Order: sequence, then C-alpha cells, then structure tokens
Amino acid sequence: MRSTMPKIRMCSPEIPNMHYLYRSRRAVSICVLMLFLGIFAVRPGKADPIHPSGTNAYQKVTGANPEDDRQNWDGIYQKAKNHYVYGKEPAAFLKENIERLALGRALDVAMGEGRNAVYLAKKGFRVDGVDFSAVALRKAKLLARENRVTINAIYADLSAYQIKPETYDLVVNINFLHRGFIEQIKKGLRRGGYVIFENPTVDHLKHEPGLVRAYLLEKGELKELFKDFEILVYRETVDDKGAVASLIARKPLL
Repeated sequence: MRSTMPKIRMCSPEIPNMHYLYRSRRAVSICVLMLFLGIFAVRPGKADPIHPSGTNAYQKVTGANPEDDRQNWDGIYQKAKNHYVYGKEPAAFLKENIERLALGRALDVAMGEGRNAVYLAKKGFRVDGVDFSAVALRKAKLLARENRVTINAIYADLSAYQIKPETYDLVVNINFLHRGFIEQIKKGLRRGGYVIFENPTVDHLKHEPGLVRAYLLEKGELKELFKDFEILVYRETVDDKGAVASLIARKPLL
C-alpha cells in the first residue's frame, strides 16, 4: 500500500523514492506486473491473492519515476477490469477489530480499489480514501455504489498530501509503508482517535527474498513508531504465508 505514491506504497525518509521496490526499467517492470497478475488474479469477493493481511501486488510494482509508477498502477487496475486485485473483502485485521472503534470520520490511506473504505462506510463511518491511481478510485466508487454506500475518493500523492490536523476519528493504513507519512497520521487524528496499521515485516523476506528490506518493518518498529500513543493491540505474526506486524493504537486525550 503502499515516492510519489499514492500507491507509492513503500517509502522511507532515509531513502528517497522508497516505493520503487525494484529499480528496473519500465518495460521490464510492466512485464513482471502482467505476469504477476496472470498468476494471482482474483475474482470479485475473493481474499487477497497472496496473504490476507500481508504482502500484496503493490510490492511487485516497479517505476523508473513517479509517473511511471502511477501509470503502472493504473494499468494493473485497468487490466483487472471487473475483478478486484485485492478482492472486495476488507482486511482481516480490520474486520476482526471493528467493534473496538467508535463511529466517526475515517481516512483510508492508499485506499486502492476501496475494499476497506467501503467496509467502513457500511459500518457507519464517514470515509475519505486517498490514492494516486485514478483507475483505482473509479473502481472504489463503483464498489461503494454496489454496496449502496458513499465514500469520498481523493486523488492525491501521499508523498505530498497534507492531512488537516485533528480531522479523523480513525485512520486505516494497511499494506502501505511511508515512514514520513506517519506524523501526518498522528496529527490528522483527533484526540482519542484510533489508528489501525498493518504491514509486512522483515521476516517476510524468507518468503519473498527479492524484496528490499528497507520497505518492510523491522521487528518491533511499528510499536516504537507509535510509542506516544496508547497501544491497544500489537502483534507480529510469522507463518507459512508471510510475516506481518499489526497495531491498533489510540491518540492520547491530553
């Protein structure tokens, strides 16, 4: 999720353009992407192609520059047509913990095709979803219409996007890592607001050794990044499908 990335998906302040996981030329990247989609294409309503709460297609994307990255993602979503690359079901971690959360205004970071945003809207949240793929945003709106809910789809690059301070009661960041954006998440939450954050960890390299370590969370890193919040749920899971860190934290009231 996930650098000019609204699917920029993985970025770090220490390393420029971190969302470009493989720095090959655009032609090579498109071939890899099309091969990947051919293998892992999912039908509507199916779960994520690789891991319900772990690494997904975004970690295969290559771009020689930000505009190439945007075009690559538009191509992925366009090729899928009526199918959804990540499926239509929400991330399992979000679904498992939805009852912990008070209703209010929510932001879905790197929303993609809208599976999590639409789920939140169905639960009664007023939802904004940000992404830099126009194709993904169109599909997210279609999914919302299909489910008879409304979401506010925002076309923007998260490397430059500014969240208005103390705007949201919930921010969801799933399968996307832009370390420089975490302060935006914190500032954008109202006091007492919640963040749900989930992303693959370095242990996932055992499953996909071609990934760059800097794009994955280090062990214990996610907990450290939110040490100034009240951490309600934290776990790092490693299984035969992958490795992921999951967190729910609450912004202090004072």
